[in-house]
Amino acid sequence: MRRVLALVVAIASTAAGAGEVRAPATFLSPEQRALQDDPSRHPGWLWVDAGETLWRSAPPTGRPSCQGCHGEIATMRGVATRYPAVAPSGELVNLEGRIETCRSEKQQAPAFGYESEHLLSLTAAIALQSRGLPMAVATEGPAARFVSEGRRLYTMRQGQLNLSCAQCHDENVGRRLRGDVISSGVGTGYPAYRLEWNRMGSLHRRLRACSLGVRATQFDYGASEYLALELYLAVRAGGLPIETPGLRR
Repeated sequence: MRRVLALVVAIASTAAGAGEVRAPATFLSPEQRALQDDPSRHPGWLWVDAGETLWRSAPPTGRPSCQGCHGEIATMRGVATRYPAVAPSGELVNLEGRIETCRSEKQQAPAFGYESEHLLSLTAAIALQSRGLPMAVATEGPAARFVSEGRRLYTMRQGQLNLSCAQCHDENVGRRLRGDVISSGVGTGYPAYRLEWNRMGSLHRRLRACSLGVRATQFDYGASEYLALELYLAVRAGGLPIETPGLRR
């Protein structure tokens, strides 16, 4: 299997130099990019619309809605560029985790749950407010150890195929693997609508798919390993614009 995979990569044409980090949209076909940029045709906007409704809706506990505390959802502009981030508790949380904390602690309502329609929708709607803004996560202080762990995971060979994230997303950026172009592997478009899923999905769902692809351990959604890796991917994406809701093949 490793020899087959290596052969597929080796014979593919190169579109970018090794180690070059590019925005995910640059790897889309012209048709896919046009679809990503068109809210009237992009199916991911159905989740955004649902998320905006959730933002305005009070939970059944009678506690305030998101809007009741934060105001219009436009006040979230810039928030997504700073996640994942270290919480006051010392734990690393991504945007989904921050939403779930507000949900359980402030609204005193049951958490939505990873990969649920509600959480995907609300995350997409909030991240959309930062669309076009550059990623700028914190890397110093309490975040430093998580960045280091994410870097370790990114460069570590794993699974039965003995491959690391870096071997695909640094060394073979722009090459074709079967019908796909290998991207720089950053998460600036998530939650994203993937055509193969026929629905919206989180970055952790994509990371789990990558783990499965190299026959490695799949961690749970929200696992510390995926959170550290998500932070390191955000560091690599520093300065690149948020594309949420992205469109992926």
